[in-house]
Amino acid sequence: MEQKYEEEIQMLQQEIEMLEAEQEETLRSIFIEHGDRLQRELKSVYKERGGAQKHTLSKLITEVRELEKKLRRQTEINGIALNECFVKTLHKSERKLVQQLRLAGHCSVLLFQVEFAVTEIQEDDALLRRVTELNIVVDGVEFKDFSAFVSRVEDTKDLLLFFRTLRTFSERCEERRQTFQHFQEKYPDVVSLPEGCRSELMIIKSPQLPGISMTIFWKIDVSMEGVVKPSLELLLKMPDQAREFDTKKVMENGSDYFQSLLRVLAVEASIEGLIRTFGNVECSSM
Repeated sequence: MEQKYEEEIQMLQQEIEMLEAEQEETLRSIFIEHGDRLQRELKSVYKERGGAQKHTLSKLITEVRELEKKLRRQTEINGIALNECFVKTLHKSERKLVQQLRLAGHCSVLLFQVEFAVTEIQEDDALLRRVTELNIVVDGVEFKDFSAFVSRVEDTKDLLLFFRTLRTFSERCEERRQTFQHFQEKYPDVVSLPEGCRSELMIIKSPQLPGISMTIFWKIDVSMEGVVKPSLELLLKMPDQAREFDTKKVMENGSDYFQSLLRVLAVEASIEGLIRTFGNVECSSM
Protein backbone atom coordinates (compact mmCIF):
# COMPACT_ATOMS: atom_id res chain seq x y z
CA MET A 1 0.00 0.00 0.00
CA GLU A 2 2.83 2.38 0.93
CA GLN A 3 4.52 1.73 -2.43
CA LYS A 4 1.27 2.52 -4.23
CA TYR A 5 1.02 5.90 -2.45
CA GLU A 6 4.64 6.68 -3.33
CA GLU A 7 3.96 5.95 -7.00
CA GLU A 8 0.86 8.17 -6.97
CA ILE A 9 2.81 10.98 -5.28
CA GLN A 10 5.56 10.68 -7.88
CA MET A 11 2.98 10.82 -10.69
CA LEU A 12 1.40 13.91 -9.16
CA GLN A 13 4.80 15.59 -8.85
CA GLN A 14 5.51 14.88 -12.51
CA GLU A 15 2.10 16.27 -13.49
CA ILE A 16 2.75 19.43 -11.46
CA GLU A 17 6.13 19.89 -13.15
CA MET A 18 4.50 19.45 -16.58
CA LEU A 19 1.81 22.03 -15.75
CA GLU A 20 4.40 24.50 -14.48
CA ALA A 21 6.48 24.03 -17.64
CA GLU A 22 3.39 24.44 -19.80
CA GLN A 23 2.47 27.64 -17.95
CA GLU A 24 5.94 29.05 -18.54
CA GLU A 25 5.79 28.12 -22.23
CA THR A 26 2.32 29.65 -22.60
CA LEU A 27 3.57 32.93 -21.12
CA ARG A 28 6.50 32.89 -23.54
CA SER A 29 4.08 32.39 -26.44
CA ILE A 30 1.95 35.30 -25.23
CA PHE A 31 5.02 37.55 -25.10
CA ILE A 32 5.89 36.63 -28.69
CA GLU A 33 2.39 37.20 -30.04
CA HIS A 34 1.22 40.13 -27.92
CA GLY A 35 4.41 41.83 -26.70
CA ASP A 36 3.49 45.39 -27.70
CA ARG A 37 -0.03 45.23 -26.28
CA LEU A 38 1.24 43.62 -23.08
CA GLN A 39 3.67 46.50 -22.54
CA ARG A 40 0.82 49.03 -22.88
CA GLU A 41 -1.37 47.10 -20.44
CA LEU A 42 1.43 46.83 -17.88
CA LYS A 43 2.10 50.56 -18.07
CA SER A 44 -1.62 51.27 -17.67
CA VAL A 45 -1.82 49.08 -14.54
CA TYR A 46 1.25 50.81 -13.15
CA LYS A 47 -0.35 54.25 -13.56
CA GLU A 48 -3.61 53.11 -11.96
CA ARG A 49 -2.05 51.48 -8.90
CA GLY A 50 0.72 53.94 -8.28
CA GLY A 51 4.18 52.81 -7.21
CA ALA A 52 3.13 49.93 -4.94
CA GLN A 53 4.11 47.33 -7.53
CA LYS A 54 6.80 49.41 -9.19
CA HIS A 55 9.59 46.85 -8.94
CA THR A 56 7.52 43.90 -10.26
CA LEU A 57 6.00 45.81 -13.18
CA SER A 58 9.31 47.37 -14.16
CA LYS A 59 10.91 43.93 -14.20
CA LEU A 60 8.14 42.51 -16.39
CA ILE A 61 8.36 45.41 -18.85
CA THR A 62 12.13 44.96 -19.05
CA GLU A 63 11.74 41.24 -19.75
CA VAL A 64 9.21 41.90 -22.53
CA ARG A 65 11.50 44.48 -24.13
CA GLU A 66 14.47 42.11 -24.00
CA LEU A 67 12.39 39.38 -25.60
CA GLU A 68 11.29 41.74 -28.38
CA LYS A 69 14.91 42.75 -29.02
CA LYS A 70 15.93 39.09 -29.33
CA LEU A 71 13.07 38.44 -31.77
CA ARG A 72 14.03 41.47 -33.88
CA ARG A 73 17.66 40.32 -33.97
CA GLN A 74 16.56 36.86 -34.99
CA THR A 75 14.46 38.28 -37.84
CA GLU A 76 17.33 40.46 -39.05
CA ILE A 77 19.76 37.53 -38.97
CA ASN A 78 17.71 34.80 -40.64
CA GLY A 79 14.91 36.75 -42.37
CA ILE A 80 12.24 34.70 -40.58
CA ALA A 81 9.59 36.47 -38.49
CA LEU A 82 7.49 34.46 -36.03
CA ASN A 83 3.88 35.45 -35.40
CA GLU A 84 3.02 32.46 -33.21
CA CYS A 85 5.01 30.13 -30.98
CA PHE A 86 3.08 27.48 -29.06
CA VAL A 87 4.74 24.86 -26.85
CA LYS A 88 3.02 22.08 -24.94
CA THR A 89 4.75 19.54 -22.72
CA LEU A 90 3.39 16.04 -23.39
CA HIS A 91 5.68 14.12 -21.06
CA LYS A 92 8.30 15.06 -18.48
CA SER A 93 10.34 12.78 -16.28
CA GLU A 94 13.85 12.69 -14.89
CA ARG A 95 15.31 11.22 -18.08
CA LYS A 96 12.80 12.09 -20.80
CA LEU A 97 11.03 15.22 -22.08
CA VAL A 98 8.51 15.29 -24.94
CA GLN A 99 7.16 18.63 -26.22
CA GLN A 100 4.74 19.53 -28.99
CA LEU A 101 5.56 22.80 -30.80
CA ARG A 102 3.80 24.97 -33.36
CA LEU A 103 5.59 27.84 -35.11
CA ALA A 104 3.86 30.20 -37.54
CA GLY A 105 5.26 33.21 -39.33
CA HIS A 106 6.58 34.45 -42.64
CA CYS A 107 9.82 34.66 -44.58
CA SER A 108 9.52 37.53 -47.05
CA VAL A 109 6.08 36.95 -48.67
CA LEU A 110 5.93 33.22 -47.88
CA LEU A 111 3.69 32.25 -44.96
CA PHE A 112 4.48 29.05 -43.08
CA GLN A 113 3.28 26.93 -40.19
CA VAL A 114 5.39 24.15 -38.71
CA GLU A 115 4.14 21.60 -36.19
CA PHE A 116 6.51 19.06 -34.68
CA ALA A 117 7.40 17.12 -31.56
CA VAL A 118 10.79 17.17 -29.86
CA THR A 119 11.94 14.28 -27.69
CA GLU A 120 14.87 14.74 -25.31
CA ILE A 121 16.42 11.74 -23.57
CA GLN A 122 19.19 12.01 -20.97
CA GLU A 123 21.66 9.14 -21.24
CA ASP A 124 24.56 9.38 -18.80
CA ASP A 125 26.32 12.67 -19.71
CA ALA A 126 24.74 12.92 -23.18
CA LEU A 127 21.46 14.63 -24.07
CA LEU A 128 19.83 13.07 -27.14
CA ARG A 129 17.34 15.24 -28.99
CA ARG A 130 15.30 14.35 -32.07
CA VAL A 131 12.37 15.79 -34.03
CA THR A 132 9.30 13.63 -34.70
CA GLU A 133 5.86 14.04 -36.32
CA LEU A 134 6.91 16.96 -38.51
CA ASN A 135 4.15 18.69 -40.49
CA ILE A 136 4.81 21.77 -42.67
CA VAL A 137 2.36 24.11 -44.42
CA VAL A 138 3.65 26.84 -46.77
CA ASP A 139 1.23 29.30 -48.37
CA GLY A 140 2.00 31.26 -51.53
CA VAL A 141 1.88 31.03 -55.32
CA GLU A 142 5.57 30.08 -55.22
CA PHE A 143 4.89 26.89 -53.25
CA LYS A 144 4.63 24.63 -56.32
CA ASP A 145 8.42 25.00 -56.77
CA PHE A 146 8.93 24.13 -53.10
CA SER A 147 6.44 21.33 -52.47
CA ALA A 148 8.60 18.32 -53.36
CA PHE A 149 11.38 19.55 -51.07
CA VAL A 150 8.91 20.12 -48.21
CA SER A 151 7.59 16.57 -48.57
CA ARG A 152 11.12 15.19 -48.30
CA VAL A 153 11.87 17.31 -45.20
CA GLU A 154 8.70 15.99 -43.55
CA ASP A 155 10.01 12.46 -44.18
CA THR A 156 13.57 13.11 -42.95
CA LYS A 157 12.49 15.41 -40.05
CA ASP A 158 15.33 17.81 -40.95
CA LEU A 159 13.86 20.99 -39.51
CA LEU A 160 17.09 22.99 -39.73
CA LEU A 161 17.40 22.24 -43.46
CA PHE A 162 13.84 23.47 -44.00
CA PHE A 163 14.39 26.88 -42.40
CA ARG A 164 17.77 27.37 -44.06
CA THR A 165 16.34 26.52 -47.50
CA LEU A 166 13.17 28.55 -46.88
CA ARG A 167 15.23 31.70 -46.44
CA THR A 168 17.27 31.16 -49.62
CA PHE A 169 14.17 30.21 -51.62
CA SER A 170 12.33 33.32 -50.38
CA GLU A 171 15.26 35.54 -51.37
CA ARG A 172 15.30 34.10 -54.91
CA CYS A 173 11.51 34.56 -55.19
CA GLU A 174 11.85 38.18 -54.10
CA GLU A 175 14.61 38.79 -56.66
CA ARG A 176 12.34 37.43 -59.41
CA ARG A 177 9.39 39.52 -58.25
CA GLN A 178 11.43 42.73 -58.15
CA THR A 179 12.95 42.05 -61.60
CA PHE A 180 9.59 41.34 -63.25
CA GLN A 181 7.98 44.37 -61.62
CA HIS A 182 10.91 46.57 -62.68
CA PHE A 183 10.56 45.68 -66.36
CA GLN A 184 6.77 45.95 -66.37
CA GLU A 185 6.99 49.46 -64.95
CA LYS A 186 9.87 50.44 -67.24
CA TYR A 187 8.35 49.05 -70.46
CA PRO A 188 4.56 48.88 -69.90
CA ASP A 189 3.80 48.74 -73.66
CA VAL A 190 6.13 45.80 -74.22
CA VAL A 191 6.15 43.70 -71.02
CA SER A 192 3.13 42.01 -69.47
CA LEU A 193 2.74 39.77 -66.41
CA PRO A 194 -0.52 37.85 -66.97
CA GLU A 195 -0.24 36.00 -63.64
CA GLY A 196 1.24 38.87 -61.60
CA CYS A 197 4.79 39.77 -60.62
CA ARG A 198 5.07 36.85 -58.19
CA SER A 199 4.55 34.25 -60.91
CA GLU A 200 7.24 32.63 -63.07
CA LEU A 201 5.93 34.03 -66.35
CA MET A 202 6.78 37.23 -68.27
CA ILE A 203 5.65 37.99 -71.84
CA ILE A 204 7.40 40.41 -74.20
CA LYS A 205 5.51 41.72 -77.25
CA SER A 206 6.62 44.29 -79.79
CA PRO A 207 4.08 46.90 -80.98
CA GLN A 208 5.93 46.90 -84.32
CA LEU A 209 5.69 43.07 -84.71
CA PRO A 210 2.08 41.95 -84.10
CA GLY A 211 1.59 38.24 -83.49
CA ILE A 212 5.19 37.69 -82.40
CA SER A 213 6.01 37.27 -78.71
CA MET A 214 8.67 35.99 -76.34
CA THR A 215 7.80 34.29 -73.07
CA ILE A 216 10.33 34.00 -70.24
CA PHE A 217 9.82 31.16 -67.77
CA TRP A 218 11.74 31.81 -64.56
CA LYS A 219 11.53 28.81 -62.29
CA ILE A 220 13.28 28.39 -58.96
CA ASP A 221 14.40 24.80 -58.57
CA VAL A 222 14.98 23.27 -55.13
CA SER A 223 16.87 19.98 -54.93
CA MET A 224 16.12 17.32 -52.36
CA GLU A 225 19.28 18.46 -50.53
CA GLY A 226 18.02 22.05 -50.29
CA VAL A 227 20.12 23.57 -53.09
CA VAL A 228 18.21 26.52 -54.59
CA LYS A 229 18.95 27.43 -58.20
CA PRO A 230 17.13 29.70 -60.70
CA SER A 231 16.24 28.22 -64.07
CA LEU A 232 15.27 30.50 -66.99
CA GLU A 233 13.93 29.45 -70.37
CA LEU A 234 12.78 31.43 -73.42
CA LEU A 235 9.89 30.46 -75.69
CA LEU A 236 9.32 32.35 -78.95
CA LYS A 237 5.98 32.48 -80.77
CA MET A 238 5.64 33.51 -84.43
CA PRO A 239 2.70 33.19 -86.90
CA ASP A 240 3.18 30.54 -89.60
CA GLN A 241 3.07 33.11 -92.39
CA ALA A 242 5.97 34.98 -90.79
CA ARG A 243 8.20 31.93 -90.41
CA GLU A 244 9.13 31.84 -94.10
CA PHE A 245 10.62 35.31 -93.73
CA ASP A 246 12.70 34.27 -90.70
CA THR A 247 15.93 34.00 -92.70
CA LYS A 248 18.10 34.61 -89.63
CA LYS A 249 16.54 31.63 -87.81
CA VAL A 250 15.42 33.77 -84.88
CA MET A 251 12.76 31.24 -83.87
CA GLU A 252 15.23 28.38 -84.05
CA ASN A 253 18.16 30.06 -82.30
CA GLY A 254 16.44 32.54 -79.97
CA SER A 255 16.44 30.25 -76.93
CA ASP A 256 20.15 29.40 -77.36
CA TYR A 257 20.95 33.10 -77.74
CA PHE A 258 19.18 33.86 -74.45
CA GLN A 259 21.08 31.10 -72.64
CA SER A 260 24.34 32.53 -74.01
CA LEU A 261 23.41 35.94 -72.62
CA LEU A 262 22.70 34.42 -69.21
CA ARG A 263 26.12 32.80 -69.13
CA VAL A 264 27.84 36.12 -69.83
CA LEU A 265 25.54 38.66 -68.17
CA ALA A 266 23.35 38.76 -65.09
CA VAL A 267 19.64 37.90 -65.39
CA GLU A 268 18.45 41.52 -65.41
CA ALA A 269 20.97 42.57 -68.07
CA SER A 270 20.04 39.57 -70.25
CA ILE A 271 16.32 40.39 -70.12
CA GLU A 272 17.09 44.05 -70.81
CA GLY A 273 18.99 42.99 -73.94
CA LEU A 274 16.05 40.89 -75.15
CA ILE A 275 13.56 43.69 -74.65
CA ARG A 276 15.72 46.26 -76.44
CA THR A 277 16.40 43.95 -79.36
CA PHE A 278 12.97 42.43 -79.80
CA GLY A 279 10.81 45.28 -78.56
CA ASN A 280 12.66 47.91 -80.60
CA VAL A 281 12.74 50.15 -77.51
CA GLU A 282 14.81 53.27 -78.01
CA CYS A 283 17.18 54.53 -75.34
CA SER A 284 15.22 57.76 -75.18
CA SER A 285 12.26 55.87 -73.70
CA MET A 286 14.13 55.18 -70.48
